[in-house]
Amino acid sequence: MAHALALGRRGMGQCWPNPAVGCVIVKAGRVVGRGWTAPGGRPHAEPQALAQAGEAARGATAYVSLEPCSHHGQTPPCTQALITAGVARVVAAVPDTDPRVSGKGFAALRAAGIAVTTGVLAEEALRDHAGFFLRVAQGRPWVTLKLALTLDGRIATASGESRWITGPSARRAVHALRACHDAVMVGAGTARADDPQLTVRGFGERRQPVRVVVSRRIDLPLMSQLAQTARAVPVWLCHGPDTRAGLAQTWTGLGARLISCPVDAGRVDPVALLQALGREGLTRVFCEGGGQLAASLLSADLVDELHVFTAGLVLGAEGHPGVGAMGIPTLAAAPRLQLVDVVTEGSDIHHVWRRGEAA
Repeated sequence: MAHALALGRRGMGQCWPNPAVGCVIVKAGRVVGRGWTAPGGRPHAEPQALAQAGEAARGATAYVSLEPCSHHGQTPPCTQALITAGVARVVAAVPDTDPRVSGKGFAALRAAGIAVTTGVLAEEALRDHAGFFLRVAQGRPWVTLKLALTLDGRIATASGESRWITGPSARRAVHALRACHDAVMVGAGTARADDPQLTVRGFGERRQPVRVVVSRRIDLPLMSQLAQTARAVPVWLCHGPDTRAGLAQTWTGLGARLISCPVDAGRVDPVALLQALGREGLTRVFCEGGGQLAASLLSADLVDELHVFTAGLVLGAEGHPGVGAMGIPTLAAAPRLQLVDVVTEGSDIHHVWRRGEAA
């Protein structure tokens, strides 16, 4: 099952809106087939593993990181593929919470005389599939927020200089994080100040994440890298209802996709924003700031995981803060995250935090 989970992670960021599933076929103590959800979401992990196993699948055990699907979509159900292949046993980590499956896959396998075992490495699988489950349950994707900060919590000098606060190792780690998410999201201020590409580089040919810019009025430079590459790599602009029609048409002509969202307190409403991205099929979104977008997500309790890269620099109070104003009156009212990992990236420190009460 650990191998199946590792295989499934290869599909993270590549197979949305489908979950990133891994499958291993074992017979007589030997792996005879393996697969993971392909880019774009199909074929699924099970038929790929079964195709590799061939006749060896008959009487074998299939280890799958998620309950096999039982409904007809653009591909036949994986439960039927396992039944037809003649596997003797299916070991699954966790059930699929999608109402179209939700126990029906296990029931179909058992009805065909296949032994089913569940709950193996369930905690690891729940974490791997958290984005998919969250979209099913709440209609929104998993949100990972990244901050690259100085020791005193600044992301740029008073003049706006920010390249580079962290070193090459930390920046490579950021690209690895982009690679396992469906989309990379920034606010309009970051898009204007940094002119970012927001692509994954240094990890070979792969399906690039959708580039999401949150901008109430789409007041973004038309000669930016995002604008000039919108036809090559998807750009989605999440904007308010008061955007000028001519500007919207210009961006659409450049190849961008426009998603209208309600506005709250003068900004794109973060809850509605994530609901809109969930309806588009996104399961994992990597937010790279800036400070106002980070503040709105944290204030709304929408950050599921926080990655903080801290460099040995001090810029002082005149520098730009990593998180904008949140209006927090007391410590008790502040979002409190739980530390889950600390590693060094070159000369920088990488902290990983998740939602939850501190120990």
